[in-house]
This record gives sequence, C-alpha cells and structure tokens, in this order.
Amino acid sequence: MKVVCSKEKLLEGINIVQKAVSAKSTLQILEGILLKAEGNFKMTGNDLEIGIECCVEADIRSEGTIVLNSKIFGDIVRRLPDSEVLLEVKENDKVIIECENSHFEIKGIPSAGFPEIQTIDTENSFKIKQNVIRDMIRQTIFAVGIDENRPTLTGIYIESNGSELNMVGIDGFRMALRRKVSLEEFNIIKVIVPGKTMNEIVKILQPTDDEIKIISSKNHVLFDLGNVKVVSRLIDGEYLNYKSIIPEDIETKIITNKKDILGSLERASLISNEDKKYPVKFSIEEEKIVLSSSTEIGAVREELRIEMDGSKMEIGFNPRYFIEALKVIDDEKIKIVFTSEIGPCTIFPISGDDYAYMILPVRIKNDV
Repeated sequence: MKVVCSKEKLLEGINIVQKAVSAKSTLQILEGILLKAEGNFKMTGNDLEIGIECCVEADIRSEGTIVLNSKIFGDIVRRLPDSEVLLEVKENDKVIIECENSHFEIKGIPSAGFPEIQTIDTENSFKIKQNVIRDMIRQTIFAVGIDENRPTLTGIYIESNGSELNMVGIDGFRMALRRKVSLEEFNIIKVIVPGKTMNEIVKILQPTDDEIKIISSKNHVLFDLGNVKVVSRLIDGEYLNYKSIIPEDIETKIITNKKDILGSLERASLISNEDKKYPVKFSIEEEKIVLSSSTEIGAVREELRIEMDGSKMEIGFNPRYFIEALKVIDDEKIKIVFTSEIGPCTIFPISGDDYAYMILPVRIKNDV
C-alpha cells in the first residue's frame, strides 16, 4: 500500500474513527485503526460495540491494507508539518510515514484479524437532515441512564411511526422527549441505541442540511453520513412505555422566561451544591415563583415573575435536572406543568409538542 494524503484530511479521519477504538483491549488489533486502500482510501475503528468507517480523500499509488496502533498513529500525524503525508507499507508490515523532513518507521499489524464493519440491509431506513438529528440527540442524551442493572435505560430510544420521529432518554429520575413531525414518511423503527454511540455520533454530525441515512436491523443500527459510516450494536429489551408516564392531570401551570429561570436555578445550585439532601424549593404563588435553598453553606432566595394558572404550591427539585433540560431548550418562553406537591412536573413548549422534559420531585424539609 502506498498513499499520499494531506495532513488535514488524514487527521480529520483519524479523529473520527478513534472514537470507536478500544483504549485498552485484550485483542491488540482492536487498539488499532484499519487503513484500506482499495478503490478509495478508508480508515476504520471497531471495538465490537461501535464501528466507524471514514473515507479520506487521497492519492492511491498502490493498493493494500494495514492496521496501525491508533494512539501512536494519531500522535505522529498530529505533530507532522501541515503538508502532504506519505503512507507506505513495506515488507514485514513495516509502515513508512513521511512528511517534508519527518520520517517515521512503525510496526503495523496484518489486517486479516480486524473485524469488518457490519453490513445492514438498507430496506428498513429513513433519511433526515443532520442538523435535525444532531439537535434531537443533544436534547435527549443528558437524560440517559448509567445504571447497568437497567440496561434498556442506558440508551436513547428511537421510535418512528411513519410521520413522526421520537427520541427518548430516561434515567429513572427524569425523562427527555424530542419529537419531529415530517411530511416525508419515516419507516417504522423501534430501537435502543447505546448512549456511548449517540455521544460519539453527535460529535461527528454537522449543523447542516446535509442528510444522514439511518438503517436498522434486529441487532444493529447504521448511521450513514456518506463519507462516514457508524455502526452500533443495539440494546436488547423492551423500552419503558414513555407515553404512559407523562402526567395528564394538572394542578398548576406556569409560563416563564426560560433564560430567567435557568439563571436563577444556576445561582441557587451554588448553595444546594447539587446535593440530593438539599433541593431547590419552588414556591409558586400568583404571578411569581420563589426559588430558595438552605444548606450548611448558606441560603439563597430568587424571585421571578410568571403567569400562573391553578393552585399555589411548594415543591422541591434537584436543580441539576432542571438546568440540564433548560439548557437544551431553544424557546424564549416555556410552560411548566405540575401535577401535585409530590408528583412530577413536565416542561413543554408554549404551543405544540416538539418536546417534553419530565422531572421527579425531591422531598423538602419545612425549614428549606
């Protein structure tokens, strides 16, 4: 194999596929990046849970394959001059890396044992704009669970029913739901994609109108961006019936400025220190809400003007759950619906149903 490529393009590909490389594996080959020059130049990382393949623009002088240790290869390329890079495989899997006056010789690994990216039948697929799916992941990933004893909650649930695409994250204390309605029909898909995969995909997606194709099978899902393909194992199991846990009963409803309540909660959390023992208390009255917290550190009180409909109420929440939800909402004003002083609250848009963020309350002491 002999390939010439710009450092910029080469490094861009390395940075993408490294997201799927095992940092430490019992199989040495999984700590490497597969370089394959056959018709085009592709780099692949695969840790058996997630695989990423990236096509890189290059001049292929001769075809071939080799696996290079990801860390060593990446570190070398990052420090090369900003110029053309020559990659050449010699006898005994020795790889030459040259750029201007820099010359490296490193030991490669034969590619025979490297796991290929899983191929998936394209029948069960749909297309969507990258900026749309990027925002949907960003607005739900923070609520994905980390408890391995509840594996289905460690992923984002992707559900499409024809005209509607939903993404859901639930960790047992809160739920994040994003909905996209489209005139173009979606194929029926119901899959749970690991949170790790979605965290890596959101870093690769661009805020553009370019399309991404999502293809699912029984055990895998493929995100096809054209020059980049990401394949991931799916989480097996039945996801929670998220639609049934969104409360329908309403005791109190408020409308407030998102930026104002976010700022107040961020300041209040400085005192509560995100400790479950010290929630932020919401005291809801006519035309105002008082946010307060009292801990061993000190006390804080914030007052905001609101539109209120329903009963007065006092209820406590972990401020972090509110803050993380509010940070991903782009609307200027939001609607918050409370069911009772011991029941969950849900954040909705003023109109429509593009999102819903449900948060469970925390018991408050009378002296908070």
